[in-house]
Amino acid sequence: MKAFILDRYKKKSTLRFGDMPESALADDDVLVEVHAAGLNPLDSKIRDGEFKLILPYKLPLILGHDVAGVVVRVGANVQRFRPGDEIYARPRDGRIGALAEFIAVNEADMALKPKNLTMEEAASIPLAGLTAWQVLVDRARLAKGQKILIHAGSGGVGTFAIQLAKHLGATVATTTSAANAELVKNLGADVVIDYKNQDFEKILSDYDVVLNSLAGDTLQKSLNVLKPGGRLISISGPPDPDFAKEQGLNWLPRQVVRFLSFGIRRKAEGRQVSYSFLFMRASGAQLSQITSLIEAGTIRPVMDRVFPFEAANEALAYIETGRSKGKVVVKLR
Repeated sequence: MKAFILDRYKKKSTLRFGDMPESALADDDVLVEVHAAGLNPLDSKIRDGEFKLILPYKLPLILGHDVAGVVVRVGANVQRFRPGDEIYARPRDGRIGALAEFIAVNEADMALKPKNLTMEEAASIPLAGLTAWQVLVDRARLAKGQKILIHAGSGGVGTFAIQLAKHLGATVATTTSAANAELVKNLGADVVIDYKNQDFEKILSDYDVVLNSLAGDTLQKSLNVLKPGGRLISISGPPDPDFAKEQGLNWLPRQVVRFLSFGIRRKAEGRQVSYSFLFMRASGAQLSQITSLIEAGTIRPVMDRVFPFEAANEALAYIETGRSKGKVVVKLR
């Protein structure tokens, strides 16, 4: 099958377009004909080697964490899907590879595609949607009347998280550029901070939760907007000891992770708030809940551009500019 292949880790490198063997199908797997693949900053970070300590992939590797397509074959133990079903998924770590004509996905990682979405729209949802769900619902337990700051509100995770937070009854503040202010307001943001001209930490206070997806000093400044007992949850790092434990890392990576997050954890403790790192996990069950919200019209996908399959490298380069509004998708069929 044709695929975009990572042969070695290298910053800003291009993926090789070539042939790879079709994915082997285990008893709990579903073989999917890929119609569209969503791209994420995570794909670029893996390509650059930033995650090789905690995600030890064997190269060559096919990138792509978001898939929408049609079931063509099922394993012996598969109960919930059959050939012809339209599905979407975020394949689990170790099983990624959406930038290919076919992919084998564990049955537990996938859900039926929302009926009111195209394949391209569906492919924009899984990683961003599951990340927002696991931060807001699982980790933060965001409740009606609480206040949340969502950084980078016009990005893939941000556009989904704003809508989910409003559905949960929270007051939402977000940071974005002035050019994207109307977009995030239309998604439900109550307070919009122009990050180029305003200091969010001087404007906001007494917040219950901050969802951070940015690098630099944003993480440190975010502590200042939280009230005692508040939660700073980062999806961009640094990873914390709980994450290392969940991943089953051995002694040396655990110590590296502990060191990397020591400063922010100590500062958070000094302010009587908590810091944690979240690296989303695949979940077909949660995707099914997300499907219900999408089909009800509660949440809508926000897409920037759809690239043809042969332009996957251009799509990755576009994501790296940081200018995309919502998600970037590659269309195969």
